Amino acid sequence: MEKTLVVITGPTGSGKTSLAIEVAKAKGTEIISADSRQIFKEIPIGTAAPSEEERAAVPHYFVATHSLMDYYSAADFESDVISLLERKWREHDVMVMAGGSMMYVDAVINGIDDIPSISDENRRRAMAVYENGGLQQLRLDVLELDPEYYRQVDLNNHKRLIHALEIMYESGKKYSALRTGQSRKRDFRVLKFALNLPREVLFDRINRRVETMIDAGLEAEARAVYDMRHLNSLNTVGYKEMFEYFDGKMDRATAIARICKNTRVYAKKQLTWLKKDDSVIWLNPENALEEVLRRL
Repeated sequence: MEKTLVVITGPTGSGKTSLAIEVAKAKGTEIISADSRQIFKEIPIGTAAPSEEERAAVPHYFVATHSLMDYYSAADFESDVISLLERKWREHDVMVMAGGSMMYVDAVINGIDDIPSISDENRRRAMAVYENGGLQQLRLDVLELDPEYYRQVDLNNHKRLIHALEIMYESGKKYSALRTGQSRKRDFRVLKFALNLPREVLFDRINRRVETMIDAGLEAEARAVYDMRHLNSLNTVGYKEMFEYFDGKMDRATAIARICKNTRVYAKKQLTWLKKDDSVIWLNPENALEEVLRRL
């Protein structure tokens, strides 16, 4: 049988983890988590990481494997997952990868350009541009160093502008010169699925999941990492709003409402990304497992 990577993706809150576990159990295989935040061991509640029971039912990789202080990128993920798959193909004909971090998913499926690892010094240097001069200074610096990338990038996305500066500081080259956009040939088949829920159902699931996170102790978890709030790994929904609440910028109820709202916005962005991908097989949650197994 041809080796097959089953990718279960979709917007946050759509049920990816549950479906991935069902598929893995049915095929007697294991799960690779493609979530850029679930790898951090300090924040399992706010990232909706698989529970101990779920991980006991099916082995999961790349969950709670790193500290918030560790540098980890999509390029690192690609390298680590491909290395893992080379070993796992000796045991399984099918592996499951589940998660909604689209850059991580794409890195494994299509490969990522050879971008240098960023030193702490250059990460601080790029972040200082943003902290001292804001979005406008980021734009000006990227324009000066790489006019071609400046014409391509979303100029309102400070994360991408900061990342471009980091790479240019580290490599001494234009970011656009390092971005080939070429897909790498993989020696395994990929079946890429996404769960398709009515918008109102998805948003209701998101709201209820935030409530569950709050009940499970999200506030205490955020307080425990508050002194690390400057890290990019904590620049994410759930923690940003809690930190603003701790800073007195909003009350607790408003912070929780903002988490719900910003999670819904993130889900919309994930859907926009996926709708542009013709390789995605959209699943009805009611018969998702049966459809995945039929395609296999």
